[in-house]
Amino acid sequence: MGSPATTAQGFDVLSNDKYGRYAVASKDLPAGEVLVSELPFAVGPKLDTYPLCLGCLAPVDASALCSACGWPVCDADCEKLALHADNECAVFKAAGVRFAVPAEPGAGTCPQYECITPLRVLLAKEKDPARWDKEVKLLMTHSDKRKANPQWGANQVNVVDFLRKKCKVESRFSEEAIHEVIGILEVNGYEARTPSGSMVLCLYPQAAIMAHNCVPNTVHCITPTNQGGERYRIVVRTAAAVAKGSMLYTSYAHTLDPTMLRREHLQLSKFFDCDCARCADPTELGTHMSSLKCTKCDNGIILSTNPLDQGAEWKCNGYNCSNTLRADQVRRVLGVVQAEQEAVDQFESGDALALGPVEAREKLLKQYKTVFHPRHALLLQLKHSLAQLYGRVEGYALDDLPDILLERKIELCREILAALDVVAPGMSRIRGLTLYELHVPMILHARSHFQTDQLTEVQLRQDLSAAAKVLAEAADILCLEDPTTPEGSVGVMAKESLIQLQASIDSLPL
Repeated sequence: MGSPATTAQGFDVLSNDKYGRYAVASKDLPAGEVLVSELPFAVGPKLDTYPLCLGCLAPVDASALCSACGWPVCDADCEKLALHADNECAVFKAAGVRFAVPAEPGAGTCPQYECITPLRVLLAKEKDPARWDKEVKLLMTHSDKRKANPQWGANQVNVVDFLRKKCKVESRFSEEAIHEVIGILEVNGYEARTPSGSMVLCLYPQAAIMAHNCVPNTVHCITPTNQGGERYRIVVRTAAAVAKGSMLYTSYAHTLDPTMLRREHLQLSKFFDCDCARCADPTELGTHMSSLKCTKCDNGIILSTNPLDQGAEWKCNGYNCSNTLRADQVRRVLGVVQAEQEAVDQFESGDALALGPVEAREKLLKQYKTVFHPRHALLLQLKHSLAQLYGRVEGYALDDLPDILLERKIELCREILAALDVVAPGMSRIRGLTLYELHVPMILHARSHFQTDQLTEVQLRQDLSAAAKVLAEAADILCLEDPTTPEGSVGVMAKESLIQLQASIDSLPL
């Protein structure tokens, strides 16, 4: 017998005007404690998606269509999969609504897909009204704020009118019911990666109870297909120890984004203004992940005078310095750097093509070191990329890295970990992966120094033991992930590597 669709434990659900429903620990919780294990109420394409197979959700060119309803699938096997066959297929077939194949396949996102996931939620509501009443309908929709968003009009045309008029479901689903479902998905949906690598949207009513905070104390993992054959099960765990009565938080924002960009994302996508301690502090809890360098004085740092006001003035904190920046000037700088990073990531910039991925990012870091605080979030994003690239790209194989580049990788990893200690403390996935990246150059650097007589055997043992401690923590974190996921497989490798490393250490003198 398979595991239940939903299990939740270790927290009580309360409610107030600010958060709606939210969770508080019902007992003292250790790090790594499972809070929620849940299959999605519904899963499907996210907004602004390109064509996907409606059976397996893999990217397709829309050349193969379901023989029953005429919507994109991979092949005859995929059209029979329950995710499609038991959902929209019958609705489209009955209404005679066929997919309009784009004139230029692969040209971009496809508005026709916007109706799929809301329809799947509505159909799931009919199939499982008890779970809908108990878990889903209580979720926040922020309808008043969403009505002021241009997307509301697009939803009316592409989803509400399309389903009710074209698909002939007026008698089954009212306009209000469809808009309610759209709101539930927009505010509470989780993005997940499919086995093929595409991104889709999942609705997890229990996981959605966790309130947002930019310093979360929970982490989650979504497994596309686990060893039991279940699809898209989410597991929510505590990232660190949580005391009884404390709120449980997740994060809907990118950990390595500065406050201005996190709050902008949350306002646009989740329709609320975050006022957590990290957002409210101009220094981001001392990390300076939003701070700029002053160009008018030697040691001044430019900070927002009120981070909770996106339009507030930015001012230098240097002695007797009156340098200020408008918020729109700061936003413009962030946008320029984001665009340059994206161009490098997608190999669209001249530097990325001419210099290579490592050199292009190192050049950007050098270019902006006079603009941003060394620990600014956008610089940390570049450093995070570099920490993964050193040892993995052509010309920078780990075994060939000279000591100076091993030291560079170590430095990058430690800078990232110092920020994560504050903004993503505990057993976060990004921390586990960064620790794993750190342990190898530590080992290679120690052995290189030993081979050149810069370390004694005793000192080598000490340095390798330090690397083993880093690797052990990485294994502890990543082995909590399902072994079928990329992070879980790294955890398995970390555990095996730790045994080998410990054996090597044990052979050295104390």
